[in-house]
Amino acid sequence: MTIQFPKYFLFLLLITTQFVLAQTKVSGIVLDKSNQPIPFANVVFKGSTTGVVSNEDGRFYIESPKEYTLLAVSATGFSDKEIRLEKAVNFNFKIQLREAQSLKEVVIYNGKTSKKNNPALDILRKIWEHKHKNGLSLFRQYQFQKYEKIEFDMNTIDSAFMKNKIFKGMEFIFNKVDTSKVTGKTYLPIFINESLYDVYGDNQLKKVKEILKANKNSGLRNGDGVNTFVKDLYSDYNIYDNHLHFFDKSFTSPLSTTGIDVYNYVLKDTANIDNKKCYNIVFYPRRKNELTFKGDFWVNDSTFAIKKINMEVTKSANINWVKDIYIEQEFDVMNDSVFLLTRDYIMSDFALNKNEGSKGVYGKRTTLYRDHQFNKPKPLPFYKEEVNFIDNEVFTKSDEYWHENRFEKLNKDEAGIYKLIDTLKTVKRFNQVYSAVSILGKGYINFKDFEYGPVFSTFGFNEVEGFRTRIGARTFFGPNDPWRLQAYTAYGVKDNKVKYGLSGKWMIDKKNRVIVSGGTRRDIEQIGASLTTSNDILGRNFASSGLFTSGSNGKLTNVNLSNVSIEAEPIKNLVFETGFSYRTLESASRSFSLDYFTDDSHTSTKSRVRQSELYLQIEFTPKRKTFGYGVERRDVDSPYSRLFVNYSEGFKGLLESDFNYRKLQLYYRQPVIIGALGRTNLTVELGKTFGTVPLGLLNVIPGNQSYFVIGNTFSNLNYYEFVSDQYTTFQWDHNFQGRLFARIPFMRKLNWREIIGAKAVYGTVSDANRAINASGLVYRAPETVYWEYSAGIGNIFKVFRLDFSWRGNYLNVPDATKFAIKGSFGFYF
Repeated sequence: MTIQFPKYFLFLLLITTQFVLAQTKVSGIVLDKSNQPIPFANVVFKGSTTGVVSNEDGRFYIESPKEYTLLAVSATGFSDKEIRLEKAVNFNFKIQLREAQSLKEVVIYNGKTSKKNNPALDILRKIWEHKHKNGLSLFRQYQFQKYEKIEFDMNTIDSAFMKNKIFKGMEFIFNKVDTSKVTGKTYLPIFINESLYDVYGDNQLKKVKEILKANKNSGLRNGDGVNTFVKDLYSDYNIYDNHLHFFDKSFTSPLSTTGIDVYNYVLKDTANIDNKKCYNIVFYPRRKNELTFKGDFWVNDSTFAIKKINMEVTKSANINWVKDIYIEQEFDVMNDSVFLLTRDYIMSDFALNKNEGSKGVYGKRTTLYRDHQFNKPKPLPFYKEEVNFIDNEVFTKSDEYWHENRFEKLNKDEAGIYKLIDTLKTVKRFNQVYSAVSILGKGYINFKDFEYGPVFSTFGFNEVEGFRTRIGARTFFGPNDPWRLQAYTAYGVKDNKVKYGLSGKWMIDKKNRVIVSGGTRRDIEQIGASLTTSNDILGRNFASSGLFTSGSNGKLTNVNLSNVSIEAEPIKNLVFETGFSYRTLESASRSFSLDYFTDDSHTSTKSRVRQSELYLQIEFTPKRKTFGYGVERRDVDSPYSRLFVNYSEGFKGLLESDFNYRKLQLYYRQPVIIGALGRTNLTVELGKTFGTVPLGLLNVIPGNQSYFVIGNTFSNLNYYEFVSDQYTTFQWDHNFQGRLFARIPFMRKLNWREIIGAKAVYGTVSDANRAINASGLVYRAPETVYWEYSAGIGNIFKVFRLDFSWRGNYLNVPDATKFAIKGSFGFYF
């Protein structure tokens, strides 16, 4: 027999049941007599060591699994106060403190603190002096065990949220609702990921290696993929560094050597912690809208090593989709003087906006460290990173193994997530929601053993095809398939022609990622949209079929391309590829020609280029992060440099090929994070073609006639405006991440971000290549360096970027675009 209760009554019943399980919970605000908030007040359960500090708005939340009846509140400049707790759960307390009677003995800090005669700054300078004498840097080598636990929770759960139709059939999940000890908000655990590592480091070799011993998650995704995604989301950091990197942003550390100009510091208290005298220093930002923290830390009075630090990102920080970031670190003393990190906790509140009542998702990472050992050297080959980590046993450890090896026991909510997800996967409604989110993330619709897509390439437009429709599919048995087939077909309404492509790849050696691939494609392409060539069978640039373009985009080419290749990755992120391709090129438009002269008298012409080519490519991407170990891997969204070198040679007569030539191309991209000033990207491309070739085989300086920002193109150039057989390009852009706008009062709340950039290209065309040109296109090369510059505003409505670009020279060229406006959409933190 099943008794049906109204959903809201069940919710209240469950919450009430949790409240009576021997827990004390209190949330509220600390105010002065004028009802102004008191930041950084100490709030503790009397008779315990459980306490918190109110935030900059005076708000706090404190909880304990034990029962307490008295709450003690204190703040510098105010009299202490005790509040009796009449019940176990007390929300929205208003606690008013009176000013202390003896104000002469108390220094009250408000607003900006002085940079002179401030004892907190004297201590901060001592921290700088000693930071290389603390922690792991003291030892030649080190090793330890690490346990990492990641949890994601839906938060701000209320009855209206539970009644949402999206949860129909899944109401049972709300049995697990609990309350956060940091924010005081209700939350529902939905995902957990646990990992155990052995970590080895050598400060002399400057090498670190992590060996994953075990991984377990609640079953929504492959363990390796989740693990890598999480490590990017919550990258490791050192609190002593000048800048801490979270969510693709660079935050100024409160211990930074530039901290004096960024933070206010207050020496608040002294106390003995673990028989060590420590100073307590409170810090908060000097200005709003900068990437800074607020909080406090305890520092030892002799070694000046951090004993404990608590901090959270300020509400005004220019970061999207993250409402709160809260960090705790604890250090233990070893050998009476060395302080080692033993616990690291970070919690983020992901939400669409920063309103207090907005719903979102908590992301929490807890990392514990133990069993440190020192000065046990390992040989250099030990630190070599594996190209393709494959150890399925890591992801299949038994429950008994985890029970014995976890550093700390899971609480009832965490332990319940595994069972909750197993149950959810049997619910049809949950699988529908999960599939919808997956489609948005991957661009493919999953069926049993294959996927349809990419869905975002279904529609396009160009002058030759008119409106274009495309359908495609790929085999997909799992994210780590050792082989994959992919195919598509497309149709243009205007030219009434069918196009298609088919490719396959197979990883024959997993250890060194030896992959054999091949395919063929018959399609229309804008070959003037990129310099560095690719033999990707199914790759197609946006310029070929963008729905919205400026000017004429009729200079399109019929490309018939077939290719076979083999690649290997003998060293992590170093890939060698060699292959053979055969292509034919022919104009797809009556208004555009690829014709060339075939004789010295310039009386005979051909319109089709047939070309056989052998090529060798080398790609090096240091610090690139990927996840998966199948034939296809996905990049983790983190900055890395890229060096790409391509050498190709054409053979006349081979399969009726038309030309002999040799071509060398180099591409280099380097991102540079400049602390709080943002990020710079530098890109250089070099290339030269040796031999006589027609227009279809020359290097076209890439223009951009779309209304969107496209990387590695020139915004103010039209297609085929410049051609060359040797070239050098330089591109630079810098994103200030809102640093400048934050200084302008009326613009601070917009959270816009400033972007500036410049691009330049130099190139020439040989007389021999000019001589065989019968296309009717007058070859123009940028023999005088062409350049353009831009300024943009990003983060408009959090998702839109607008770039304004100006042509620096060649202003009198016919149809020259002197000024252009481009936009782009994207989801960025």
